[in-house]
Amino acid sequence: MDVKNIRKALVVGAGVMGHSIAQVFAQAGIEVSLVDLNEKILERATNLIKSNLGILAEFKRVPRNKISTILKHIHPTTSLADGAQGADFAIEVVSEVAEVKKKVFAQLDELCSEDIVLASNTSGLDIFSIAEIKKPERLIITHWFAPPHIIPLVEVVPGPKTSKDVVTFAKDLMERLGKRPIVLREFVRSFIVNRIQNQISLAVLEILEKGWATPKEIDLAVKSSLGIRLPIVGVVQTYDFTGLDLVLDIMKSYGVTHPIFEEKVKKGHLGAKTSKGFYDYGGRSEEEILQKRDRLYLKMLDYLEKINAFEPI
Repeated sequence: MDVKNIRKALVVGAGVMGHSIAQVFAQAGIEVSLVDLNEKILERATNLIKSNLGILAEFKRVPRNKISTILKHIHPTTSLADGAQGADFAIEVVSEVAEVKKKVFAQLDELCSEDIVLASNTSGLDIFSIAEIKKPERLIITHWFAPPHIIPLVEVVPGPKTSKDVVTFAKDLMERLGKRPIVLREFVRSFIVNRIQNQISLAVLEILEKGWATPKEIDLAVKSSLGIRLPIVGVVQTYDFTGLDLVLDIMKSYGVTHPIFEEKVKKGHLGAKTSKGFYDYGGRSEEEILQKRDRLYLKMLDYLEKINAFEPI
């Protein structure tokens, strides 16, 4: 199973995610059938893809003279049977309704070669319990993020019966498409990003419900703090700069604790100030580490201010 041999992909569902995923395959020179039951959705998808490519060309992510060639790689159709013919890889991007997905995978199982990998874009449903296919070892999740033609991350998630070869194949295919795949060790609903994002959403809804701040104030608060830091240090490395001992003290003030932090503090691995925490800083001094971080923060702040990012779109 070599990703270099992938010549044709099948994308089922031409909505918010599907049209953009099809575009990514086309940009990689792969023929792609984009299937949807609704002709109007397919027409809208084609128009959006043209618009997407225009924006990418504006930012020199796609050569403008290649747009027509890319568009020729995309074959919209309302016939799943026609779209599945000769497909080397298939992904469903239909609505998050279990019965709909179950029906789609039953059709894919019948129409596609038994040798190809069948993927789902879901993060909210346990597709491994829903899909009934003859060879469950070829079923995997490749979870993309909107808009797929811009956001690099794809979470690759195996099920209990997914073969190791299929996991490797999916990861390699995403890399061929120019994505940054992260492979989860096992299936857990919401995966990495949505699991974190869901907790943020709950906090935001509480703030709105209690009237503690307006929507605009919440967004400005996040943009002016996390929006500058997270692209540089992410979530976990933030603990290293706070200091794991301080984080543990804060936890205790809320009446909770965590063995991961207790163990690291016990070992004296407190983060940047000891050159080791969740990350190993290779013996660099705290001053060196902080200077590198702060230069990156300032570059990010300069850029965000330059593009007026703190104002609503």
